[in-house]
Amino acid sequence: MSASRAELSTIATGLEELTRRVAELADQAAAHADDDPMASDLFALERALRGACRRIERLARSAPATS
Repeated sequence: MSASRAELSTIATGLEELTRRVAELADQAAAHADDDPMASDLFALERALRGACRRIERLARSAPATS
């Protein structure tokens, strides 16, 4: 079974929201201490999530409109 464009789009939306929340946490952690290891980890996680967002958006564009 292949995923439909709508399913992938829904997942992408949730992933974008999660990415936004992680970015906010990273910014907050960095504002409190320039060398906070948690901020570094959160920024790395944000980058990974942004890459996942791009990948799932590409999949959604190439997926069939219906399953």
